Amino acid sequence: MTIIDEPLALESGETYAEKPLGILTRPQAQGGWKDWVSTVDHKKIGIMYGVAAMFFFVVGGFEALLIRTQLAFPDQGFLSADLYNQIFTMHGVTMVFLFIMPLAAAFANYLIPLQIGARDVAFPRLNALSFWVWLSGAIFLNTSWIVGGGGANCGWFCYSPNSGIVFSPTHGVDFYAIGLLITGIASLVSAVNLIVTCLNMRAPGMDLMRMPVLTWMLLVTQFLLAFALPVITVALLLLLFDRTFDSQFFDPDAGADPLLWQHLFWIFGHPEVYIIILPSFGIISEVIPTFSRKPIFGYTAMVFSGIAIGFMGWGVWAHHMFVSGIGPISVAAFSLATMFIAVPTGVKILNWLTTMWGGKLHFTTAMLFATGTVAMFTIGGLSGVTHSLAPADTQQTDTYYIVAHFHYVIFGGGVLGLFAGAYFWWPKVFGHFLNERRGKINFWAMLIGFNLTFGPMHVLGLQGMSRRIDTYSAGYGFDFWNLMSTIGSYLIAVSVLVFFYNVWKSKKEAVDLPPPGPDPWDARSLEWSVPSPTPEHNFDEVPRVESFDHWWFQKYEIDDDGKVVRIAETEAVAQDGSATGVHLPSPSFWPLVLAIGLPLIGYGIIFNLWLCVVGGLLTGGAIYAWVFEPVDDPDAGHDHDDHHDDEDGDDELTAVGAGSAGDEDGEG
Repeated sequence: MTIIDEPLALESGETYAEKPLGILTRPQAQGGWKDWVSTVDHKKIGIMYGVAAMFFFVVGGFEALLIRTQLAFPDQGFLSADLYNQIFTMHGVTMVFLFIMPLAAAFANYLIPLQIGARDVAFPRLNALSFWVWLSGAIFLNTSWIVGGGGANCGWFCYSPNSGIVFSPTHGVDFYAIGLLITGIASLVSAVNLIVTCLNMRAPGMDLMRMPVLTWMLLVTQFLLAFALPVITVALLLLLFDRTFDSQFFDPDAGADPLLWQHLFWIFGHPEVYIIILPSFGIISEVIPTFSRKPIFGYTAMVFSGIAIGFMGWGVWAHHMFVSGIGPISVAAFSLATMFIAVPTGVKILNWLTTMWGGKLHFTTAMLFATGTVAMFTIGGLSGVTHSLAPADTQQTDTYYIVAHFHYVIFGGGVLGLFAGAYFWWPKVFGHFLNERRGKINFWAMLIGFNLTFGPMHVLGLQGMSRRIDTYSAGYGFDFWNLMSTIGSYLIAVSVLVFFYNVWKSKKEAVDLPPPGPDPWDARSLEWSVPSPTPEHNFDEVPRVESFDHWWFQKYEIDDDGKVVRIAETEAVAQDGSATGVHLPSPSFWPLVLAIGLPLIGYGIIFNLWLCVVGGLLTGGAIYAWVFEPVDDPDAGHDHDDHHDDEDGDDELTAVGAGSAGDEDGEG
């Protein structure tokens, strides 16, 4: 195994920035704000998802710093007990629903069409709608700080009866319920759209078992969303009816069962863990082979283990409820299921390690984040398996051991993987690299800060420190480890600042540096065959896929001695972005208008039903205008060069050159 801790190079002393594949293109100038507001381009929507998600990452991170500042020393009064409850609730909600899920959606929106050889997603205007609805829900949720009397104060899981009027009399929980209902609409719309895209928009020859691992993991994620979101939708509607119309779905005095909320929430909540994790698994399954200079080991096993994780994730939700009195038979069944789900996860870890074994490892920043993801998620997975033992889980539940486990899985397995993807695909999206030296500072600061923050929480939990307390007394042995954890949290904040500085500084430096070219990392999947940044039409000619890792086989072949050799004149293979006559969907403002109507309905439910009328009229009017808006406006500039009309006039992307699963080579 060869380890090289320097930028990837084709030849000694020559980096890919100096010797790229294909025709070099400078970063394209972006259009004005109207182009972004009305866009239906999957790439711009992916970028907007990413920018908005990173904004809420800062919001959620600030809330985390407030929590850790409160707990740095015993007997602190930095936050009141009620405000502390609001902060830790909104921190969890923000990080799960407003950061990590939409950041994964950013990768899905941008990369899925490129990796399967499509011009766009199946329903471009629905794609725009999903972003604007999610953003409107995210903003609505956080306006509870201003007009709702504060944030929700019942934990991100909002157990009944804590979420009822008696214990949460302000409107924070109302904003929680309606805000998550709105963002759930966005996620459901996006999931259906991306499922249809994967199944129907693949390039000729791109059958299912030729799709990249990332696309497969994102596809499994969309199926999880499609089936899990209706469950949480029902739970949120019942909660909203209880609070707004005095129904009694969770009131034990009326014969109801408050455990109903826990079952509904965790039937959604545990698949939600894999909704967060699987995109990260897919990302590092692209990064590790590229920088190991090897194909992914056991492609079929990787795909089916991801499917197995998605399927088995539905059978473990009640291990969150071992202390709720569900009975010994249920406890035994869910204990076994929790043990078994570790098997497909272990398959993935072993396949990543085997991919690296014997490879020529290049530790770029992206590769560092990918290997860090493998290591940190393994720790989180091992601590999770301990919860399959009901006696141990009973002791650990509601202690900081659970907080440590959860963050090793979600942050260590999810966030680190998403950062790997950011550094990996940054030159493809923006046409310039992120600085490697600053990137490695970002990585090491984040990794050390992460372990310093959440590692001590294992000890605190085993010592008995409860999860949801706003302070603690001196003399219990919690002082030192809480201080270490707080120092670690501030180090994570520094690492995030380094990332943002790297983004800003690298953009300024890119003016004086050569552009990266279409394939700066010598990667394997189709998106690297097009210019950087990706042209509006994606592909000059939709590729005809002949094998898994099709783009890699356009660059390399096996010689007579069985050695991998580079094909001469590879530059002629890469596309140069000069296609003509490519049809693209028209922009539209109506998805934004429709999305604005939904928060107005939410405000109406909480404050004044007349606002519901206003929001309903705006939403209905936007739908009406959407239906009758010409999809092919000849003045909209939606063709790359020539214009032609779509006689069907529907919202589905015209399959001109887009390919589909139904052609002679697109079986599956």
